[in-house]
Amino acid sequence: MPVIAPMPAARPARIPGQRDGADDAVAAGTTVDHLTETYRAHYRSLLGLAALLLDDTASCEDVVQEAFIRVHSARKRVRDPEKTLAYLRQTVVNLSRSALRRRILGLKLLSKPMPDMASAEEGAYDQLERDSLIKAMKGLQRRQREVLVLRYFADMTEAQVAETLGVSLGSVKAYGSRGIAALRVAMETPV
Repeated sequence: MPVIAPMPAARPARIPGQRDGADDAVAAGTTVDHLTETYRAHYRSLLGLAALLLDDTASCEDVVQEAFIRVHSARKRVRDPEKTLAYLRQTVVNLSRSALRRRILGLKLLSKPMPDMASAEEGAYDQLERDSLIKAMKGLQRRQREVLVLRYFADMTEAQVAETLGVSLGSVKAYGSRGIAALRVAMETPV
C-alpha cells in the first residue's frame, strides 16, 4: 500500500496580533501526518466509492490516488481535520465523473464502423471479372467497342451515341447488339 511521504510541516508565519490558538487550529488540518492517517484508515472505503462509480479496478485506484494527491496539494485550504475525508470523497466523485466523461467522449470520437465491405476473395473475383471484361472489350470491333462504352459506361442514350459517333440510330442498335453478343461469347470461354 503506497504511503504519501510526509513532508515537514511548516509552521505558518505568525501575524502580529493573532492568537496562538488560531495558529494551532490552522496547522492541525494541514499536516501531512493527518492526511497519511486518513489514507491508511479510509483508502479502501474511498476505493469502494470509486468502484461504485467506475467499472474497472485500475481506474478506481487511479482516481483515489489522484484524489489524495489533489487534497495533499490543497491541504492548506482544509482547515478542519474532520473535513479532510469529506474533501476526499467529493474529489473521488468529481474525478470519477471526469473519467466517465472522457470515456464517453472517446467512444463518440471513435471512427464509425465501416459499412459491410466485400471480402478479399470477392475483391479478387471482381478484379478478375474486370480484367476479363477489359480483355473481351479489346477483342471487339472498334465501332462495337465505341457504342458499348458510350452506351453503358458513359450512360448515353442510343440517340446521343448516334450523334456522338456520327452514325444512324439503326447502326448504333446493330453495333450494340452484335457487341453484346460477342462479349457474352468471350466472357463464357475460360481464360
